[in-house]
This record gives sequence, C-alpha cells and structure tokens, in this order.
Amino acid sequence: MRDSWHTPILVSLVILVQVLLGLTPETDRLTWELENFPVWLGLVLLFITYRHFPLTDLCLRLLAMHSLVISVGGYYSYGRVPFGDEVAGTLGVGRNAYVLLGQFMQGFVPAIFFRELILRTSFVGHSRWLGFMVLCVCVASSVFLDFVGMLLALILGKAAQGFVGVRAGAWDTEWELLFATVGALGSLCFLSRSHDRSLEALHSRETVYVSHRRSVTRTKPVGSVLLSVRERDSRAS
Repeated sequence: MRDSWHTPILVSLVILVQVLLGLTPETDRLTWELENFPVWLGLVLLFITYRHFPLTDLCLRLLAMHSLVISVGGYYSYGRVPFGDEVAGTLGVGRNAYVLLGQFMQGFVPAIFFRELILRTSFVGHSRWLGFMVLCVCVASSVFLDFVGMLLALILGKAAQGFVGVRAGAWDTEWELLFATVGALGSLCFLSRSHDRSLEALHSRETVYVSHRRSVTRTKPVGSVLLSVRERDSRAS
C-alpha cells in the first residue's frame, strides 16, 4: 500500500496555506480567485483520481511546491509581490521577478506531471521522443493559459486586469514562454532519473485490494513504465 501519511500531509499543507492567504488577500478578491483556481481544481482532481491513478511522491511534492508559489502570487498578484520587486531591482530587470519565477515553475513542475501521464497512459515509453513530447505539451499549456487570460480580459474587462497583468515591454510574452521552456528543460534534465526511481517506488508498494479478499498488483500503468526503464538501462550498460 502507499504511504498513508504522504499525500494527506501535502494536501493539508496546501489547504492550510490557501485558507490563511485567502482570509485577507492584498489583491482584490476576483484576482485571488482566478489565480488560485488551478490549485482548487487540482485538489478536486487529486481527490477523484487518488485511488485509481495515484501520482508518484515526487510529482505530488512538486505540485504542492507549485501550489505554494501560486498561493503567494494570488495573495499579492504576481506583479506586486514585494520581494519580487526587490529582486528585480537588484538584478536590474524591468519586471517583478516573481512573475518570471511563476513562469519558470509553470514549466518546471508540469514537465514531471506530463511526463508521468505520458509514460503511464501512452505507448511512447522511454523513447527518444519522450522529452520532446513533454516539452511541447508544457509550451502548449503555457500558450493555452495566455489564451485563457486574453479571453478573461475580453469578458471581464478591467476587472481581470490584476489577473492578466500589465505587459510593459514588447517582448514580455516571449520572455514568459522562454522561462517556462527553460523550466521544463531543467526539470527534464535534472529530475528524470529521480522520477524514474519514484515510479519504481510507486510500483513496488502499490497494491489494489478487490472484493472477495483477493488482491492484485497494479502493473499495467506503472509496470510497463518500469519495463521500459529496465530495457533502457540494459541497453545503456
């Protein structure tokens, strides 16, 4: 069975931060709700899929870390985070540094999440196309979020300005996509091996208990991934 404490502790931490920062946010209530909506949606999906499709510990930790970044960004509004302005002044950049951190995390964390989904639900396995596919999905998701922001701006007008943000430079959108891409590349380069080990740990302890006191090991989604890992390692050796 999976470790009984890991996911509940992470979820409790995320909910606690959401409640504390949601009591009196520095930004307006609509901006806070729009910024934090992905966290709420993620919690609901995690609750629905936890038994049938549990995520690896590494993926859960990264998602929890990303939710904390989103929570702080939602509390102040990304472009108004105080220490982001201080870092921006130190580095000599024109935008609040927390905006760029948020964009970096928008690539860094989803890269492992999408990698896990692709490995466990598709035929790709550890082929040469895996990293390229994950990178493409991460960039596409960032572009999709820009479209969502544009749509909200058209529908809500000035009320959505805090969520959409103000882009003072002509290349601000491109810089945001670049940071998301760099985050995804960094995650794939430095965390892929750890993710493989986390997948193997999930497989080794994952047992599904069914009716009539029978137990079967869930091997289809995770076991196939492990087979491709071992084949890759054997070829490398």
